[in-house]
Amino acid sequence: MNRRMIIYLIGHILTIVALFMLPALGISLYLQERGAAIGLALSIGLALALGIAAIMTRPKDRSLHAREGFVTVGLAWIVVSLFGGLPFFLSGAIPDFIDSLFEAVSGFTTTGSSILTNVEAMPKGLLYWRSFTHWLGGMGVLVFMLALVPTGRGSGHSIYLLRAESPGPQVDKLVPRMRRTAEILYTIYVVMTVVQIILMLLGGVTLFDSVTITFGTAGTGGFAIRNDSLAGYSPYIQNLVTVFMALFGVNFSIYYLLLIRSFRTAYKNEELRAYLGIMIAFTALITVDILPLYKHVNEAIRHAAFQVSSIMTTTGYATTDFNLWPQFSRFLLVVLMILGASAGSTGGGFKIIRVLILLKSARNSLTRMLHPNTVRLTRLNGTVLDEDTIKGTHVYLTLYGSIALLSMILVSLDGYSMETNITAVLACFNNIGPGLDLVGPVGNFSGYSHMSKIVLTIDMLLGRLEIVPMLTLLTPSVWRR
Repeated sequence: MNRRMIIYLIGHILTIVALFMLPALGISLYLQERGAAIGLALSIGLALALGIAAIMTRPKDRSLHAREGFVTVGLAWIVVSLFGGLPFFLSGAIPDFIDSLFEAVSGFTTTGSSILTNVEAMPKGLLYWRSFTHWLGGMGVLVFMLALVPTGRGSGHSIYLLRAESPGPQVDKLVPRMRRTAEILYTIYVVMTVVQIILMLLGGVTLFDSVTITFGTAGTGGFAIRNDSLAGYSPYIQNLVTVFMALFGVNFSIYYLLLIRSFRTAYKNEELRAYLGIMIAFTALITVDILPLYKHVNEAIRHAAFQVSSIMTTTGYATTDFNLWPQFSRFLLVVLMILGASAGSTGGGFKIIRVLILLKSARNSLTRMLHPNTVRLTRLNGTVLDEDTIKGTHVYLTLYGSIALLSMILVSLDGYSMETNITAVLACFNNIGPGLDLVGPVGNFSGYSHMSKIVLTIDMLLGRLEIVPMLTLLTPSVWRR
């Protein structure tokens, strides 16, 4: 275990987080938000001091293998969450540390679940920081570090960090060098973010609202700066966010294929076609189901499309209280909570690609049972999947179901309804944000006990990092020299 290298990398992460708090501090100073400014300043100072101290260790051996990669990613996300929650706690805006940690983890993991009962009462500097955590966590904190920070040439550790932090059963290598891959991903991410901000401004929204809403859309996070989420914005803004949520839920390798004009390969991508097909089909079904609730067909389509895009991409914004929708529509939304977005996107959930792998694997197993002499390979996008990928998907399904079930049992001790508890776990584990009933779009998670909030906080980290990096930290053999 190369512990000095792990500390060195986490030092870089802490420094990055501290520097990214500066704009929030500037906003608080400009608006004379004294408590928020003090909380942000103290957090920046502490993170910079520890980060620089860790960087100064400068390990001679900068090699990093798979084990260290998982440990680095797991520890980095815990450290980032702890320091990311300090401004809320030290400013007094969220006086309870567990609540501050819950809010920060929800931000970085792009979950969007909140304990705040009155979002609009928060200082704007902290609202900016709260939304920015979505943007930074969406593509990945360590992916950002790999893209911009030189951590040593020839160390060969980039692949392990990218694999541990990137969502999905496989990591798409866009170019031979992993650092260049990270640069391409973040360039696409930044360009799409800027485009949405410009289009939001053209819709008459203030710069602050445009930036914070875009951060939540890009990271598919869903922290709103208004108590009614996006219900109070114009249909133009709601439709714009609907489109961009769907775009950020697409595997970013598709955009790279479009940039290099490999249109045919992009079109034939099975995950993309399934993702768009499910989104369109569920929008149509929900529109028909909720049509009696709205005066015009266009209004029903707008709300249905927004909520489907928001839940499937695990963003969590809302334009209406879908708790009041018919049972059929709410059930479809729960299905979308589990399915999630595409691998290699900023969205969470189980991922469409895993569903495809499981379905193809099940079909081949059934064929072999009926025709023992038949040899059928599992293919995805015309490529034969290796047994490790298929086996890993089945293992992930087992862990996913086991952790979700255990979490539901623990959270149910608080005595809330089954609908509340089940969807609360699904919302946190799949990094969605709102659930149903008490944790619906007009509710929050403030009523849960500290124990339940800790369980849900762990679920958010497990869901964002897709279980393995966090479980690695609990494996004793990993820490042996």
